[in-house]
Amino acid sequence: MNVALLKPAPEHAPNDLFADARSRLPGTGPVADVRAASFADFAARGLPHRRIEEWKYTDLRALLGQVAPLAAVPDEAALARAKAALAKLDVTGTTRFVLVDGVFAAELSDAPDAGVTLRRLCAVLGDEANAVRADLLRTNATNDVMVAFNAALATDGVVLGVADGARPEKPLHIVHVATQSAVSIATRSFLQLGKNAQATLVESFVTAEGAHDYQTHDAVVIWLGDDAALEHVRLVEDAHDAANISTAIVTLGAKARFNSFSITTGAHVSRYQAFIRFNGEDTHASINGINLLKDRQHGDATLVLDHAVPNCDSREEFRAVVDDSARSVFQGRINVHPDAQKTDAKMMTRALLLSDEAEADNKPELEIFADDVTCGHGATTGALDDSLLFYLRARGLPEKEAQAMLIQAFVGEAIETIADDSLREAAETAAERWLKARS
Repeated sequence: MNVALLKPAPEHAPNDLFADARSRLPGTGPVADVRAASFADFAARGLPHRRIEEWKYTDLRALLGQVAPLAAVPDEAALARAKAALAKLDVTGTTRFVLVDGVFAAELSDAPDAGVTLRRLCAVLGDEANAVRADLLRTNATNDVMVAFNAALATDGVVLGVADGARPEKPLHIVHVATQSAVSIATRSFLQLGKNAQATLVESFVTAEGAHDYQTHDAVVIWLGDDAALEHVRLVEDAHDAANISTAIVTLGAKARFNSFSITTGAHVSRYQAFIRFNGEDTHASINGINLLKDRQHGDATLVLDHAVPNCDSREEFRAVVDDSARSVFQGRINVHPDAQKTDAKMMTRALLLSDEAEADNKPELEIFADDVTCGHGATTGALDDSLLFYLRARGLPEKEAQAMLIQAFVGEAIETIADDSLREAAETAAERWLKARS
């Protein structure tokens, strides 16, 4: 018997995708070489699937099928729809940098505050005088195939710098607006905080009226200098049938403070993967997140912390509320390197299942190569407390309203980790909007 090995259809599509998009991808010379090598890597491996350990719970070959063609440059009508979507944003009082269908929209963006520099990624990649421009598309943090895909097809993004000692009054707000349907949007942004600088970075993913079935492929690269402090807040409210695959690559200097919070209520398929490395001693990181999922949504949070130096501490807490036939995935790994003595790292994930068909897959991991550390992890999965529901209903509350109160209490503890009052309120509003839609 002769056995023929056949690859799934998505494996055959990528080459045409890159060829069609190549003419509008910024960068020549070394930049173009990195793009071609990155795409060749993606074409060889294809969309990740369940046989890859890091993606075993989020099989993109099954969930996406194939990668959609790259979005066209937005026209005036698209920019008008994006402007209307921006008017509905809950987050106000920020300095906005707007990306529409993967292209920076200067007319919808604000000028940066003093101490903050702004450049478009496409301008940096196209600047042949910049000898290290190709490095913006490389990363040593991970060999993840979707990061390679992002490097190959990123059309634009923002490159932000905060000067030494600078403390911008307003949060820096990267807003991703999708106006087209059945397309891929690929962006990559950068933020570098100088020594003793402090800032807040917000990322919002929103949809203009009429856009659906699109794919967002985003990456953000963050460097924190010594004694720097950053609060990073993500609000994901994509269309109900969209996909959002996002990556954060964070490098922390000495005595730095990093506080991150992410809430996902939109997108049919979402994955947020963060790779955080401690490069300087006496640094603290707090990473918190919430998935609010219903219908048949699939939400994945994958966090990898590399403790490479001594005397650092980290706290991870992730919560998920899963209704109907939705599925939540949490994968967390803490790597403690041999020299990272006195590491204090703890990780916890909690899932609340609201239906018999809901599913939560939790996989916390520790990989420790040092002997003087304090590390721990835990995971819980359960339903709403029947006695508390009975208590609330006995006092006249309808069932859905009683459930909403308990769910708000469950996620509220994570939302409280947001230091900025207006951003905390925006996260609470997103959670309330999800609860209202559920009822």
